[in-house]
Amino acid sequence: MDIVEDKRCCFDFSFAFRTFSPPPYKVAPACSTAELNRAVLESQYLRYEIKEVAVETGSSVEEVRDEVCRILREMSQNLQLRFIRLMAFTVRKVFKRIFSAIYVNMEGVNALQQAAQESPVILMPNHRSYVDFLVVSYILFSYDIPLPVIAAGIPLAGMKIVGEILRRSGAFFIRRAIRSDKLYWAVLSEYVRTIVRSGFAPLEFFVEGLRSRTLKSLPPKLGMMHMILEPFLKGEVYDVTLVPISISYDRVLEESLLAHELLGVPKPRESTTGLLKASKVLRENYGCMHVNFGRPLSVRQLCEGKLNRSQYNLIPRDLPQKPNAETEACGSWLAHMIVRIQEEGTLTSPWSLMACVLLQVPTAALTEEGLLFHQLTEQTLWLRKLALDFGAHLSWPEKLSDSEVMSSTLALHRSVVYRKAGRVYLVRGDEPERKHPISPEEDMMRMAVAFLMLVSYRNQCLHVFVRPALLALAMSITKSTQRDELLTCFCFLQELFSNEFIFIPGRSSQDFDEACSLLKKCKAVHVSLWDVTVSDTGLAVLLFLQELLKPFIDSYQLMFRFLCEERDCVFTEKEFLLAVRTLAAKLIISGELHTYEALSSDVQKNVLSALRRLGAVTRIKTSENNEYKVNKSAVRRTGDMLAGRIPPQVVQAVPDARL
Repeated sequence: MDIVEDKRCCFDFSFAFRTFSPPPYKVAPACSTAELNRAVLESQYLRYEIKEVAVETGSSVEEVRDEVCRILREMSQNLQLRFIRLMAFTVRKVFKRIFSAIYVNMEGVNALQQAAQESPVILMPNHRSYVDFLVVSYILFSYDIPLPVIAAGIPLAGMKIVGEILRRSGAFFIRRAIRSDKLYWAVLSEYVRTIVRSGFAPLEFFVEGLRSRTLKSLPPKLGMMHMILEPFLKGEVYDVTLVPISISYDRVLEESLLAHELLGVPKPRESTTGLLKASKVLRENYGCMHVNFGRPLSVRQLCEGKLNRSQYNLIPRDLPQKPNAETEACGSWLAHMIVRIQEEGTLTSPWSLMACVLLQVPTAALTEEGLLFHQLTEQTLWLRKLALDFGAHLSWPEKLSDSEVMSSTLALHRSVVYRKAGRVYLVRGDEPERKHPISPEEDMMRMAVAFLMLVSYRNQCLHVFVRPALLALAMSITKSTQRDELLTCFCFLQELFSNEFIFIPGRSSQDFDEACSLLKKCKAVHVSLWDVTVSDTGLAVLLFLQELLKPFIDSYQLMFRFLCEERDCVFTEKEFLLAVRTLAAKLIISGELHTYEALSSDVQKNVLSALRRLGAVTRIKTSENNEYKVNKSAVRRTGDMLAGRIPPQVVQAVPDARL
């Protein structure tokens, strides 16, 4: 259902001040925000932690308790219905102005409404835009579902007026990098657990932790996941319900901002002034948004047979207990599974498919000669069929002809591409006003912004193709048809790229079988018990899939080469990012490197994480900065396996590196 269209005819004021009567939570009586905070402060767990910190720091118990109260005041939400109504009024006006439609699956909404009455509910949306948490609360308000309390970054609390409105609309604010702060971690974990135990409200958090600047899924962060699981593991609640939410955008509000951040431009500080300056977005059209509420998942059912909860009977509930290896593995599995369900619930737009096609066109052709419109249409329609064969859900308008869909999509994304004389060209960014000619470096950076915007939209559909693409890449690297050799290479590639794409731990064999099945379904390969061979008609599919991953291969090899040639074996992350970006820019200008993705800070950090996980780079903790030490022979060996110069091996990841 389009929740924008059915409300255009009624007044915003009437909508915001209508009767809001969500069905109550059946398991426990409702409590106020003050009662919730009091329960946190008076908990035996927090009392124990206060005494421990007092002993460790040499402070008095009263001083530590005062600090706990200060942390709780900074952190806690203050959900009030009148501020929800204010937000409903404002958000509704904005949504009607910038979105053509907001589609919601009513089956998922109805299932959530029922689940919210029966057990604590955890809402887990993907995170692509600042709009994400607004739209979820807006939908719940529209359909009389209890409003969530939402985990938000502490910078939002610092926004004058806006920060307090968000707090009173249900946001609670969390600092970054808090693992080393024992007291803060204790307050946060007890606050989250108390919300879950009491059923105060549905709790909403982004399992990816941060907003994705690349518009593809990020590896999940596990801290909050363990917090919401603990009340179930300790038997304080009978069950916990997880609700994956997939939010898909035709066009993202922050598209240009995200591209600049990837190129090293500092992220603007969240402020009320900045928000007011960004009001120009209200003059733009951002197409459609799709919000898909996934099937509610019972933690009790999911953990059955995977986790022995009896260990929690050995220690009093009120004492802190670190999760053991079994619990951590189960939490990691659940978090990765949620992200995969989010991916499966997203809708692939025509523009995402077009971006895949455009990025396989040579740079010069796209910027100077242009790509013939009819050629772009033919290739996009071919890719649409392949995506459907792979099980993608498409948001392809049914009432328009294919040509009309293509034309309207290009018009919507005129900030990235434009059409002229039957050809499609890439927009080179804003032309700077200057007296002197633009330098090659500046011209390259302007081009990079447009390309990284295009890359981000391609990334929205990569999850559809990544498993078959890894198999196609394994076939290219090994030059083999034997299943066991291909599986070994497939597992190596999964481990190497596990920061780029989401793979559920321990499912490499199933992912390989899925890739074989999908390539067989589109008649690209013949699959037998021992072999996987290319069919007569399958070469085009395999070449497309290999080209889809080529930017990642080229970027990783560039950074492997940099690390092997660099004289210093010890470096900081900041030094690495700056030096690699400088090298990539130089090679792009000279024409030796053809992918702008090597300039992306996310790709650069993912390479560092991958090498650290594979044991080729180790992190050295220092008092001032985190330094890394490189094992050049291990890096060279990884690059040789990726290039097919030596047989790929199943690499054992370093245990702590993934966590």
